[in-house]
Amino acid sequence: MNKPAARTVKAAAPEKDKAAGNVVDLEMSTGVDSHMGLRLWLRMLTTTNLVQAELRKRLRTEFDTTLPRFDMMAQLERHPEGLKMNELSRRLMVTGGNVTGLTDQLEKEGFVVRDIDPNDRRSFAVRLTAHGRESFDRMARAHEQWVVELFGGLPLADKARMHQKLGKLKQHLRERTDS
Repeated sequence: MNKPAARTVKAAAPEKDKAAGNVVDLEMSTGVDSHMGLRLWLRMLTTTNLVQAELRKRLRTEFDTTLPRFDMMAQLERHPEGLKMNELSRRLMVTGGNVTGLTDQLEKEGFVVRDIDPNDRRSFAVRLTAHGRESFDRMARAHEQWVVELFGGLPLADKARMHQKLGKLKQHLRERTDS
């Protein structure tokens, strides 16, 4: 029995959707008749992925680190007293195993320490060391500049409008969900 030939999808160069003034790209492959909510979600997801990919690349190149490590250090920077492993897991939205692996790496490099909880010796709080705080501060300053640069091509009024509209969407979603 013959197998069907594999289909190759070639990404076309972005074209202007003359009627709407939008760039037609891969997330538009749902078709112009698709629900606008779906198209909006795909546009937001694509945009987020583009920004994250660039931030991941720069963190790797400039600081030899990863976005998950940066995110964990950011959480710990906000809580100098430290956070329990399960709280880190919840805040980072990853499994406990992921947090343990990240903590092991960061501890080995002197960025974090585990402190035994005096009220529960089975529990640890993870906190940044002085070296970890200094390193994170350098990364955070660079990260902020990178984000400012990535969004720099948009006029301030456009950024303000998008921020306001996404705030409305966020509120709407919170009202419709349990989050």
